Amino acid sequence: MQVNPTFRLVYVPGVTPGKWVRVWGERLPDVPLDLLAVPVGDAERTLREGGADAGLVRLPVDKDVLSAIPLYTEATVVVFPKDHWLAAAEEVALADLADEVVFHPLDDTLGLTADTLPGRPAIARPDTTADAVELVAANVGVLLVPQSLARLHHRRDLTYRPVAEAPQSQVALSWQQERTTDLVEEFIGIVRGRTVNSSRGRGQAEQPAQPKKAAAQKAGSQKAGSQKAAGQKTGGQRAGAQKAGGARTGGPKPKASGGGRGAAAAKRGKPKRRS
Repeated sequence: MQVNPTFRLVYVPGVTPGKWVRVWGERLPDVPLDLLAVPVGDAERTLREGGADAGLVRLPVDKDVLSAIPLYTEATVVVFPKDHWLAAAEEVALADLADEVVFHPLDDTLGLTADTLPGRPAIARPDTTADAVELVAANVGVLLVPQSLARLHHRRDLTYRPVAEAPQSQVALSWQQERTTDLVEEFIGIVRGRTVNSSRGRGQAEQPAQPKKAAAQKAGSQKAGSQKAAGQKTGGQRAGAQKAGGARTGGPKPKASGGGRGAAAAKRGKPKRRS
C-alpha cells in the first residue's frame, strides 16, 4: 500500500502558521502537514538534524547550512505591571528604561547583549521568557520582547507599550539547503502568496482547469465559429449578387434609335433666319 508523504513544519513561540496551513490543506489535501512547536533555541537544531522539512524561525540562522526567506519584522514592546508609571505613556523610549531592572532571558529573541541591554541588569538571567514574565508580574522588573510573545504570555495584571528604537525580531521561513524538495517549494509559494497557476510545486499539476479560463476558451471558439459562418454567408451573398448583376448587365446593349435624335432636334427647334 502506498503511503502519502508528510510535510513536517517546525515553528517557534509567537509565530502563528494557521493561515498557511489552511492554504496547504486546500492545495495538497493528500499530503498531511504535521506541526511541531519547539522553543526558539531548538528550531535551528531541529532543521539541521532533519526533524522537520521547513521551519518558521527567528533570525539569524546559519546561512552556510540553512536557506531563509524573511517574512516579516515584529515590533518590540516592554512588558510591565498595569499600575507601573510607564502605563501613562503611549510609546516608551529606551531612555525611559534607564532606571528599570530589565530582564534578559536565556531564550532572548532580540539579540540583546550585556552591552546593548537597556536599563539595569537583573542579578540572574531567567531561563525562559515565561519565567521572566512571572518576575515582571511580581513587580521585580520589566521585559523587552516581540509583540507576539507579549500576547502569547498575556496576563490580566500586565500590559505593554511599543518601544521606539529598540532592536526587533525577524521571522523567516527556513530549510536545509540540501533538502529543497518539491514540497518545500510548494510551501515557499504559499507563504509568498503565489496563486495556484504560478506555483512551482505539485499543487499546480493537481488542480483542475479553471472554470473562467474554460469559459473564455469556449466563448472564443463560439465567436470564431460565428465569424466563419458570417464570412461564408457574406461571401455567398456577394457571389449571388455578382451573378445577378451579370445577368442584368451582361447582354448586348440596345442600339440608340434615330428617333431619339430627331425628337431632341425638334424640341430645340430650327434656327430663325435673320431678315
